[in-house]
Amino acid sequence: MVPSPPGAAETRIGYICAVAVLFVWAGFLLSSRLGAKQDFTAWDVAALRYAGSFIAVLPLFAVFGFPRLPPLRLLVIVATAALGFPILAYHGFSFAPAAHGGVMLPGTLPFLTAALGAMVLGERWTQRRVVSLLVVAAGIGLLASDTFGDHPGAWRGDLLFLAGSCCWAVYTTVIRLWGVSAVQATLSAAFWAAPVYLPVWWFALPSNIERVPVGAVIYQLVFQGVFAVLVAGFLFTRAVTAIGAARTTTITALVPGMAALAAWPLLDEPLGVAGLAGVGLVTVGMIVAVVAPRARP
Repeated sequence: MVPSPPGAAETRIGYICAVAVLFVWAGFLLSSRLGAKQDFTAWDVAALRYAGSFIAVLPLFAVFGFPRLPPLRLLVIVATAALGFPILAYHGFSFAPAAHGGVMLPGTLPFLTAALGAMVLGERWTQRRVVSLLVVAAGIGLLASDTFGDHPGAWRGDLLFLAGSCCWAVYTTVIRLWGVSAVQATLSAAFWAAPVYLPVWWFALPSNIERVPVGAVIYQLVFQGVFAVLVAGFLFTRAVTAIGAARTTTITALVPGMAALAAWPLLDEPLGVAGLAGVGLVTVGMIVAVVAPRARP
């Protein structure tokens, strides 16, 4: 039975949530790069993310209950989504500008997820998906060529971004394989990352957090911990529920271009012609991948 289309109010809510996710994800890229340009170490930004999300998630247990997952599933979720993805991304921003993070993180993620889906879940690749992958690959190549200009060492950050995207692709695949809900996964990652990571950071990892103004610390604590972890997770889930995954990911496909354009005036990171073309191609490739062609009458 084909589900009935959502009502106008539900559709409106879905679009509002999807657009809000777009801004939060772009803000994550810009905030992470800002932290790298300040005195924070990448380890510091990760610590603020985990401390903020841990504090924010505690009251949510009264509403949703405490998530209880089998140990192996919990370990994989924490290792990939909670620890692997953000730590690799934050270190990537130490070498590469925000535009590169915008392309290499959300730009490559749909296709890494599709590859794992084919191998693990038996999902088929369509001709449209193959074409979109080729377009994205061309865009990444153009962006990489831009790294040898104003950002000669950015290729190291690009590799870290790609590794982070692989972590998130693994996470996306296993929660689909195991049937873990978005609420369970989000709350588990938000809670368990702090007790695992913070003691190690405090005693063993390099930190410059004492040199950073208090306002900058509070900003990263709130944005990275609350908005990037919890708010984005719940908004994305709500959008998918209301308007579907295809429409939601079409809107979030605008993240690379939005982050690159915003980084120009906010972080003083202009792109060359090749970089702009690369961002454009990746955005087009993502849209081609998620927008279904209209059925012929």
